[in-house]
Amino acid sequence: MGKREAEEALRFYAELQERTSIAACAALFRGAVARFGIEVFACGEIDLDDRDRNVMFIAEWPKAWIRYYVKSGLVKRDPLVNAVTVYRKPFTFGDIIHDRRFSTLDRDALRAAAEQGWTQGLAVPVARGGSRFGLVTLLGRGEQLDPSLRLHLCLISECLLTRVRSLARGREADYAMPPAGLSKREVEAARLVALGRSDAEIAADLAISGSTAHKHVESGRKRLKAKNRAHMAALIVSLGIAAAT
Repeated sequence: MGKREAEEALRFYAELQERTSIAACAALFRGAVARFGIEVFACGEIDLDDRDRNVMFIAEWPKAWIRYYVKSGLVKRDPLVNAVTVYRKPFTFGDIIHDRRFSTLDRDALRAAAEQGWTQGLAVPVARGGSRFGLVTLLGRGEQLDPSLRLHLCLISECLLTRVRSLARGREADYAMPPAGLSKREVEAARLVALGRSDAEIAADLAISGSTAHKHVESGRKRLKAKNRAHMAALIVSLGIAAAT
């Protein structure tokens, strides 16, 4: 990484710490990556054992692409997520295209992205342990970046993920794609379960009845495929939705 990139990374990190919302972090990152031809990006946590649990804190994609991503089933066979199981370190579109371990479906998905004009892509996974990873993906136009610039993008991507994950634990946090399709109330209830709250305490905190609190907890638990409340709490913490008690 050159001196200019190093200075920009330090400045980005300092400015990122001043942002107090996920949206503000996304706006700062958008400006930082624009000069590299990056047009869209996403940031979240993935569980390779059960992709229904994946959560996207940020998904700066056109609405048409989000509809395609969900309706086509790409959400369950995203080639960039597939590649995390193979590489477990930063990789590009080119790495996937030239790697015979990937399927025709993976290459078809990259062609669909290319039809949007996104000819370069970079994925930055961050190991959490076991099958769980933080993940930042960046898509843009132009030629593949040289190693120095790619390193710069990897560094500020990890900074973004760390900051956003810390902000995602707050009640005000809103997610581009919540895990397992949880509603906002189910997320709030699950977060309180992770804090060790009983149904009665959750009801008081959310100003709802005890039966409604229990309904939100059980509905969220089933969506997450959690065996019990303790398992649910562990999943929510691992996905960055709540802090460990």
